[in-house]
Amino acid sequence: MLQSDSLIFDMDGTLWDNVNSYVISWNEGLQQRGYQKQVTRDNILGLMGKEARVMLESILPGATAGEQDLLFDAVIAEYQKLLDDMNPVIYEGVHEGLKQLSEKYPLFLLSNCEEGGLVNFMHHTRTTSFFVDYMEHGMNLKPKHHNLQLLMEKHGLKAPVYIGDTESDSAQSMMAGVPFVFVSYGFGATENYSLKFDSFNALTAYFLNQ
Repeated sequence: MLQSDSLIFDMDGTLWDNVNSYVISWNEGLQQRGYQKQVTRDNILGLMGKEARVMLESILPGATAGEQDLLFDAVIAEYQKLLDDMNPVIYEGVHEGLKQLSEKYPLFLLSNCEEGGLVNFMHHTRTTSFFVDYMEHGMNLKPKHHNLQLLMEKHGLKAPVYIGDTESDSAQSMMAGVPFVFVSYGFGATENYSLKFDSFNALTAYFLNQ
């Protein structure tokens, strides 16, 4: 049994699927910046969990960093417009599971999203009170393994686990020296994990019964 003193969660593909909103935001941003191309859900799914620069290199290959940054600013602005009307899929068991887990463990969020993305998630899902703290790529433009270590140092975490859904999540966990817990219902796949769960309810039951 994997003993842990805290649980650190990825967002996209782990707690919810908001890809349709991201597609709208990217396409509106591309249009605003005068680009003819558009992205599909499959395009964005293939980039989930990546840092912003990696996404921008894929969507605007050959563009300067400045041009990419202007596009990303436009995408974020369009996403902010959607916040009140978006309809993400919150995975079954997430809200109640986080509530129950927060009564036993300190819970944290860690994502490669833009600054403010995790706050938007918590507000939309009404889960703010369940989390002690969070780190986003947009806060410092650092990779997940760096921000995992920052959370550990800040809160004195001795035995955290990182819960995510992609090979990148697994690799970043290992770089930080943190056991990786894989949820197979998300966007990616990996064979490198300490534990695997096929539903959030199963994950909740496991950690509640430690």
